[in-house]
Amino acid sequence: MPNNTKKIVIRNACRKDISEIVAIERKSFPDVAAGMISEPSFFEDHIKLFQQGQFCAELNGRIVGSASSLIVSLIPEYLDHTWYDIVGNRNIIASHDPKGDSLYGDDICVRANFRRLGIATMFLNARKELAIRLNLKRVIAGARLYNYCEYADKMSPHEYADKVVKCEIQDPVLSFDLKNGFKYIKIIADYIYDSRSLNYAAFIEWLNPNYHPKCI
Repeated sequence: MPNNTKKIVIRNACRKDISEIVAIERKSFPDVAAGMISEPSFFEDHIKLFQQGQFCAELNGRIVGSASSLIVSLIPEYLDHTWYDIVGNRNIIASHDPKGDSLYGDDICVRANFRRLGIATMFLNARKELAIRLNLKRVIAGARLYNYCEYADKMSPHEYADKVVKCEIQDPVLSFDLKNGFKYIKIIADYIYDSRSLNYAAFIEWLNPNYHPKCI
């Protein structure tokens, strides 16, 4: 495992990267990535619509992770939705709104042997920086409750998320997002097919401290 994070470069993904990104997705998350997210067209559409929001991590010329995002407008701002509503079945063509106010993080993936090197944090920082640069109000996402399957017989997903927020339970996804400045908003049911989370996710939000409302 590499130990020099200075060699990791975060850059915008391009079409030539797609085959490597798809391979990472399929190997890292075989159940979650079983559908559209493992198709090259998923990333082709993202790059075509909004290349600024598509990132990959490169180490010594090799792609070791990726992150995809779109600009959206949710009305109301904490609208119940699923991952499929935003990016499933090529819905991204309708969902991406260049005039929207929110950067929607729909995917982060890192090769197994390159985790715990801070790459996911670099991706989150890249999203925050992009939101600031584009004067977007916030960064939002659905954080799947990765370890909820181990607690489902003891508590509801709402109770589980509350305990994660209070640091009484550690969840690899939600705890990580909270440590990176995101706020837990609410539970989303049937967010994405995922046996570990039992399809539950947390609606999370990071507010852009430099946001200036646009004049109408």
